[in-house]
Amino acid sequence: MPDSNHRFFDGLNQTLTLAWRTLVQIRHNPWELGDFSIQPVLFLLLFLYVFGGAIAGSTEAYLQFILPGVIVMNMVFVTVYVGHGLNMDLTRGVFDRLRALPIARWAPLAGRITADLVKQAWSILLLLAIGFLLGYRLEGTVMGLLGMSLLLLTFALAFSWVMVWIGVIARDPEHVQLFGFTALFPVTFVSNVFVPTESMPPWLQVVVELNPVSLLAEASRGLLNGEAFLQPALWSMAWALGIGLVFAPLALRALERRLASGSSP
Repeated sequence: MPDSNHRFFDGLNQTLTLAWRTLVQIRHNPWELGDFSIQPVLFLLLFLYVFGGAIAGSTEAYLQFILPGVIVMNMVFVTVYVGHGLNMDLTRGVFDRLRALPIARWAPLAGRITADLVKQAWSILLLLAIGFLLGYRLEGTVMGLLGMSLLLLTFALAFSWVMVWIGVIARDPEHVQLFGFTALFPVTFVSNVFVPTESMPPWLQVVVELNPVSLLAEASRGLLNGEAFLQPALWSMAWALGIGLVFAPLALRALERRLASGSSP
């Protein structure tokens, strides 16, 4: 038992080292962080100033509604880059070289996912900072803000397994983005991220209320705006658990098959 604990902590240390390797690369190519920084801010500004007056009557009122939604939308979108980065490592042989080292077999994949969670945290922090500069009012508590961040990072961790699976089965990084964004656009836009559910046709409201993106957005608004959040937060965690239980085994089996076949999809 002590030996197994020692191996686990060694693997954990190796995971953090590999995550740091991924993050340090940003210094040499800062544009890698662009999709986690520029894209979400552009989405926030465009929707706020183009649609805010029409949807909420004023940009001030719409900012209270849209900021948590954009944070959720961005969290879902940027999980694509977990699969994209993994696919690049696989197709270039980097993953094979890492697994040939005397490290835990799960450390390279865990390091990739851990680095993505750090980038996710950066996106949340950046969007909150921009929101406060634009006039967003935190009507909840600081604990609510921290709770929202923890909820989103937990869901991002679970949803990353979907993108790991896509990253393994896709032929190249371009196909990862094609498959990932094609699947995410309808899930994200058929939600209450941009408009209240009540403004939609009754038949569409049923779909939107079951959408995990809607549940996350509703929970995030509740935590930030001091409103009810418990029920959507619990349903979000249930979705995260279900997604992880389904896609983590699928992704790991697909990864083992691809590595066994010489990194061919």
